[in-house]
Amino acid sequence: MKCSDLIQTLEQLAPASCACEWDNVGLLTGRMDKEVKKVMIALDATDEIVEQAVREQADLLLTHHPLIFKPLKKLNDQDFIARRIMTLIKNDISYYAMHTNFDSAPGCMADLAADRLGLTEQKVLMPEGEYSFDGSGENKQEYGIGKVGRFTQAMSVKEVAMLVKKAFGLPFTVVYGEEAVGPVNLAAVSPGAGGSAVEWALKTGAQVLITGDMGHHQGIDAAARNLAVIDAGHYGLEHIFVDFMADYLGKIYNQELEILKAPVKFPADIL
Repeated sequence: MKCSDLIQTLEQLAPASCACEWDNVGLLTGRMDKEVKKVMIALDATDEIVEQAVREQADLLLTHHPLIFKPLKKLNDQDFIARRIMTLIKNDISYYAMHTNFDSAPGCMADLAADRLGLTEQKVLMPEGEYSFDGSGENKQEYGIGKVGRFTQAMSVKEVAMLVKKAFGLPFTVVYGEEAVGPVNLAAVSPGAGGSAVEWALKTGAQVLITGDMGHHQGIDAAARNLAVIDAGHYGLEHIFVDFMADYLGKIYNQELEILKAPVKFPADIL
């Protein structure tokens, strides 16, 4: 199939127009008319992932995080990002990123994370707007970053942290404010960097925020305001993108596409 046809499918799931203004999503390198038979899916376009895409002779690399965030003034081998781009272009590998559009679209990152935690009565944590995801121009749905919902039964902050570890296959979590709140009924989850989610979580009345990349002062300040924070890591909550997209494309295209998945590999170790 043509790369353009595959992109149409991806944007039916998570329209590029639903991405945040500061983001950079879509076809970042490559040709729309490229014939795509093999797709590699990863969270980040690291050196290792780009090399694997070349080695496996992938036609398209699909990631969650965009490799290009800031404008590039030069494209040469003296910059690590430019080197990756040059490698993709040299090997005729198209490269597509779906970032905050995937974070915010219904059925995608926020919903996947909330469902893994068993949250009920889910609502969008940080609304971005409304969109007709069925393409009709009607039946608009609210979309946005994160979800807030209820556990079926109250639990301690420690028990929530253990649930997060199990649900996302994590080696550890960092917890702020374990003793700051009593039994947890209402929880907010915002995969990725969640510093901006603190105020939103407080507005909803959530007792715990499950997110990543929480700074020291953000964590202790949230706890002082009776909001516990479970920092599960940026990668920790978002690696679910890979399995989901592999299953999603596999069901649609079945025998038409060969799908490769980057293995789960946490970028940080505890020594």
